[in-house]
Amino acid sequence: MKLQKKLEDLTIAHKAILAVNFYNFETLAGIMKAAKVLNEPVILQLSESTINYLGLKIAAGLARKGLEQYGVIGWLHLDHGGSVELVKRCLDEGFDSVMIDASELPFDENVKTTLEVVKLAEKYNANVEAELGYVAKLGQIQNTSVYTQPEEVKLFTELTGVNALAVAIGSAHGFYKSTPVLQIELLKSIRKVTDKALVLHGGSGIPDNQIKQAIQAGISKINLATETKNTFMLTLKEVLNQTDEIDLRKVFPKAIDAVETLIYNKIIMINSPE
Repeated sequence: MKLQKKLEDLTIAHKAILAVNFYNFETLAGIMKAAKVLNEPVILQLSESTINYLGLKIAAGLARKGLEQYGVIGWLHLDHGGSVELVKRCLDEGFDSVMIDASELPFDENVKTTLEVVKLAEKYNANVEAELGYVAKLGQIQNTSVYTQPEEVKLFTELTGVNALAVAIGSAHGFYKSTPVLQIELLKSIRKVTDKALVLHGGSGIPDNQIKQAIQAGISKINLATETKNTFMLTLKEVLNQTDEIDLRKVFPKAIDAVETLIYNKIIMINSPE
């Protein structure tokens, strides 16, 4: 099943899928183990930074072989693609889905860039995600008072034909300085003006009850990144502080297990009723 169809089905059913960034074999293994145990599909996400770190072919190959080895249904997605050139490279490499993030550009330029990617992705039959509004990235001021407006969503989706749209409803990337408060009523208003899949970025650190409310109000894709790498690194540091072991094959497994537990609980949470 194409990711476009999966997201359409989830949107209609008021359900969501977890989309998780991985950074190396170990974080990928933790994600795969959780998805396998639960027999649930998952979206594997690669950021431009991870692609630069691992290399595009190795990163994509890890994802594909991971899904195959663990017998998990999943899709490979480019997270926050910063250029059309990177999007094309990922599509050529067989990505199921790409995100073009032109959200920091003026509205008209965001539309123009997104439309270019939508047209490009047609021949690959790939899913396309864009972003509209201000969802603070790492290092940026978390101004959660700048929200995506329904009238802009309606116009943007009609002009671009994008499959999925990340909206600013009070979330941010990275760690939160205070507990976020998602604008659920605004999300409901956005849901009324478009049938496109709506995406929640900055899923790390948002209280479970708010995520469940967001799913019921129209979110069908939940992004998780910061919490995954933080869980891995904190566990690894704890292990290393307790041993002089230099064999990474002996010290990494506990960190992998911690990621597995995190993802297991997240998948359970987003699939549980209100």
